[in-house]
Amino acid sequence: VQLQACGGGLVQAGGSLSLSCAARTFSSYVMGWFHQAPGAEREFVATVNWSGSSTSYADSVKGRFTISRDNVKNTVYLQMHSLKPEDTAVYYCAAGGVVGARTVQTYDYWGQGTQVTVSS
Repeated sequence: VQLQACGGGLVQAGGSLSLSCAARTFSSYVMGWFHQAPGAEREFVATVNWSGSSTSYADSVKGRFTISRDNVKNTVYLQMHSLKPEDTAVYYCAAGGVVGARTVQTYDYWGQGTQVTVSS
């Protein structure tokens, strides 16, 4: 599974960005988003099950971020609102097989990452 994430950029605090991650095929995979700030470990952001009917979020983004997927377009999205400077990181999409998984080890495939920078 090859994943290609895009949509990052520079935005002011309080603004919004939408990330997308396309794959050749992924309808049977659980999809997740993680982020990694400089010098920090890669952290869970959000995950969505195969059908898109079940989602889970890190507490730090709950109510601000929305994960969704389109299995016809083989694309998973992360809509980010009310962005904060602490959201600044490289964002990675990932594919795996465990519903609700929140750890790096439970995802098998990773995209290359896209930079999100939130200025104060």
